Amino acid sequence: MTDVVVVGAGNAAFAAAVSAREQGASVTVLERSPRALAGGNTRFTAGAMRFAYDGVDDLRRLMPDLTDEEVAVTDFGAYREEQFFEDMGRVTEYRTDPDLCERLVTQSKATMFWMRDKGVRFQPIWGRQAFKVDGRFRFWGGLTVEAWSGGPGLVDAWTAIAARLGIEVLYGARAVSLIADDAGVRGVRVKQDGRTREIPAKAVVLAAGGFQANTEWRTRYLGPGWDLAKVRGSRFNTGDGLRMALDIGAMPTGQWSGSHAVQWERNAPEFGDLAVGDGFQKHSYPFGILLNARGERFLDEGADFRNYTYAKYGREVLKQPRQFAWQVFDAKVRHLLRDEYRIRQVTRVSADTLEELAAKLEDVDASRVLETIAAYNAAVRTDVAFDPNVKDGRGTVGLAIPKSNWANTLDTPPFEAYAVTCGITFTFGGVRIDPTGAVLDVDLAPIGGLYAAGEMVGGLFYENYPGGAGLMAGAVFGRIAGASAGVAARG
Repeated sequence: MTDVVVVGAGNAAFAAAVSAREQGASVTVLERSPRALAGGNTRFTAGAMRFAYDGVDDLRRLMPDLTDEEVAVTDFGAYREEQFFEDMGRVTEYRTDPDLCERLVTQSKATMFWMRDKGVRFQPIWGRQAFKVDGRFRFWGGLTVEAWSGGPGLVDAWTAIAARLGIEVLYGARAVSLIADDAGVRGVRVKQDGRTREIPAKAVVLAAGGFQANTEWRTRYLGPGWDLAKVRGSRFNTGDGLRMALDIGAMPTGQWSGSHAVQWERNAPEFGDLAVGDGFQKHSYPFGILLNARGERFLDEGADFRNYTYAKYGREVLKQPRQFAWQVFDAKVRHLLRDEYRIRQVTRVSADTLEELAAKLEDVDASRVLETIAAYNAAVRTDVAFDPNVKDGRGTVGLAIPKSNWANTLDTPPFEAYAVTCGITFTFGGVRIDPTGAVLDVDLAPIGGLYAAGEMVGGLFYENYPGGAGLMAGAVFGRIAGASAGVAARG
């Protein structure tokens, strides 16, 4: 028997495993995938972590490698708890569970330092979150720090920490069901190497992700058309952990019809590709325009910083005819496009005239494209200065669908366009937990010995999501659930 079984091996799962080990518990981690593909969605992320900090001194403590020269040319700003609270409220339309949100925000900084103390390294998100203007970098959108070497680096760091602490990790081990009776959960049934066996445990932490890789569940819960979405990350996140919990009476909660979904390379494979990682995403859309198959704009590309719109705009692309769109840019902003626009696996066209570009946009009404761009160009407020580091107010006037910030006329060749579809990251529906991370049943009573963390926790995100909050939530609630499970197992 092991004291604690953790189902999953991503960021939230390892945070739970390490936290339980801190309480003196023996811990076994079950990872459904083979070792080469391990890490769940975490391995497919860029590793960004949103947390509250009071200024550069906090960042230097977290990232001691920061040099005086780097600090001198950078405005890191501050991202205080009240700003984090406001962002969580605003982007979720104030539906976020106040208790969960309070724990996420107030424990975010302490959890980052805890991770650092355990051996996870961090670095500033140079290039993707700060543009150099007048010789100085300025970070924007409340997001400053990422794990060293991104999501793959975060998984590797956690794996090394777990090994050092004597945490057992079983790969190719799919959790099938929970062993439970009236007193609570007593372990997990697992299928490994074609054989099913039982692993008794005093407590179980479920951190197995959402159901985004389950086509049938996507259609059932998210609605028609979602079976056509691409899956950004792991093909192993099919909702097994959620099913296991619901089978023994756990209370479902949160937005089961909602998800984190982004603009994603139109011709990307069905599931995430570790060789490409998050390179299929296309997140520089605030500096251009989006056109659907009718050759029309359909959303405000500059409504807010990318961090606050990207997780909902994939859904808007999915609603378009044939579930795709083209992002269009001109030469004035090409230097602002993220590295993901320069990968080999990209559907891209370029031209020296707008007429030529319109003709190259596959599956699009070319004549309507030219009409749309002409109307857009005429509406841009060229009297307002363009500044990519702030919401500059350089918008449009008189359009049915405005562009609120970062509007530039499309008039400088060469012109470029990139084809995107919807890429789903994770689902928002989950199980209800109490402040200790314990899973509650349909009568709102704790299920003995069962805890949850990460994407399996419902009630935190609705409709939208501020960038970097997912990994942060995984670490915060993983740490909480693991500590509770460890105490219960050793009590």
